[in-house]
Amino acid sequence: MTPAGKRSPAARNPAAWQVQSLLLGYPDERLLEQTRLVRAVTDTLPDRVAEPLLRFLGHLDRTPATDLAADYVTTFDHRKRNCLFLTYYAHGDTRNRGAALLRLKQTYAAAGLRLTDEELPDHLCVVLEFAATGDPEAGQRLLTEHRAGLELLRLALRDARSAWADVLDSVSATLPPLAGDEREAVAKLAAQGPPEEQVGLAPFAPPEFMSAPTGGRS
Repeated sequence: MTPAGKRSPAARNPAAWQVQSLLLGYPDERLLEQTRLVRAVTDTLPDRVAEPLLRFLGHLDRTPATDLAADYVTTFDHRKRNCLFLTYYAHGDTRNRGAALLRLKQTYAAAGLRLTDEELPDHLCVVLEFAATGDPEAGQRLLTEHRAGLELLRLALRDARSAWADVLDSVSATLPPLAGDEREAVAKLAAQGPPEEQVGLAPFAPPEFMSAPTGGRS
């Protein structure tokens, strides 16, 4: 239990996670109409979390909507290295990924949240939204469990000089500093990539959980 009058680190982050979830979504008209509200919320966040988001919001303001949409598709839908589906980094397209997806859905259900048929539970936007509006403590645990994949995505976006790297910088700023073993996990993923399919093993989850990674929510 957190002592009375004090908030756990996760309890301070829901507003940041909600903003990050919105900004990592497809930049459609609805998102662009919300930028004034998003900026107002961002202005209330700690500097280390807010500053990267403000840079990204400036990019949204300067860039035509058609260019934003095309860049999003090129960045997230055409490059597996920039995959927004977190279990892909740990499990690739192996059958173990199905079990990881099922565990995520069970975590959401335990908090009383149900996904639509169009949403996969490991999409970063979905995980951030759960952390913001469902269970912040459980949400932070999920983000921390997938820290290696998050850091690999952040570094890949930074290497590509993508504007969305700023949003990942902000996500990283809401999490504890990387521990030694997490740094090693990032290095291993960077060197080896996600696992290959384990041929011959029975799947741990139904086939509908085995969708191939793409950038937008499925």
